Amino acid sequence: MSTMAPIYLDNNATTTLHPDVAQTMAEYNQRGLVNPASQHQLGREARHELESAREKLGALLGLHLEDIHADHLFFTSGGTEANNLAIQGYHLANENKNRLIISGIEHPSVTASAQWLASQGVDVQVIRTLANGQIDCEHLESLINQDTFLVATMLANNETGVIQPIEQIVSICDRYQVPVHADAVQAVGKTEVDFRQLGITSMTVSAHKIHGPRGAGALIARHGSAPRPILHGGFQQSAIRPGTESVTLAAGFTKAAELYLAQQVEHREHLIRLRDKLESAVVAQLDCATVLARSAPRLPHTSNIAFRGLDRQAILMALDVAGVCCSTGSACASGSSEPSPTLVAMGLAEDVIEGALRFSLGIFNSEEEVEEAIARICAVVSVL
Repeated sequence: MSTMAPIYLDNNATTTLHPDVAQTMAEYNQRGLVNPASQHQLGREARHELESAREKLGALLGLHLEDIHADHLFFTSGGTEANNLAIQGYHLANENKNRLIISGIEHPSVTASAQWLASQGVDVQVIRTLANGQIDCEHLESLINQDTFLVATMLANNETGVIQPIEQIVSICDRYQVPVHADAVQAVGKTEVDFRQLGITSMTVSAHKIHGPRGAGALIARHGSAPRPILHGGFQQSAIRPGTESVTLAAGFTKAAELYLAQQVEHREHLIRLRDKLESAVVAQLDCATVLARSAPRLPHTSNIAFRGLDRQAILMALDVAGVCCSTGSACASGSSEPSPTLVAMGLAEDVIEGALRFSLGIFNSEEEVEEAIARICAVVSVL
């Protein structure tokens, strides 16, 4: 391997497009499908393709699709839009209730939506986070009241990979009949994600974390529990998410989910092997290195390593020069030199937060790449 060929360890920010997905999308584009809302023959053909993608994707994600009680799958432009639609749309649907509860480790698309609602007078409460990166379910229970319209907690964290105790969260919320929205963007394919089994009211998914196209996501909602729209326009998707749907993106998303989920067990084993190799080598060779949330249940591909006493921005830049692509937290917050809200919420020591980097592996990473990455990381950190 040439010394400086870049090694991509930032798969939580986005993944490369799977060649078969690119092929599928090219075929859909070449077919010249028209607007699926048009009533003529060509429009009906596009509509058929769109609905077949929706149904296939829904089946893969565990939606109830039979009979008149079918769950909803609204295609969106990605995870951010889907989270906004849930947070704001469920508030609009329950205007008589005014409390929103979110965890302290949410993606910026949830946190910023909640902050915006707070500026409009909504009572936003934040669940405390335990030191292991999971949310504090006792604290959640103490925050729920008659006025609560939604609890939003992610399925698995994008920075630490920590899997949240969703069963416990749902059983608490069920007792008080409060709906649960889960951001499952990082979780799909990396841990079991079956919508009906999870017992949640709604969830967000995104294509580009599983080698699908960027710009494609979905909000999934239980039958009879659709949010109110936050965009206004035509009657597409029951007018809950208006706008001309892209059949190509829907087909690409579905193909990516099909490919990834068909081999999810093998993928997980591969990713755990790579992650464990990376973590144990780095910790063995560098005294300052600590793996965050190591004891908690985690996604197989996410590793947050703190290099105590060093500045994360400096290591990130040095690693970039050395050809290792990683990040200091959520890509949606990058460019901000603020400490990671997730790590702050976990109550970690300042030198740990200051020196923490996220390495996220993908199915196309090889053992050789990880070995080379370990050598580069250890060399860079030793120099710094």
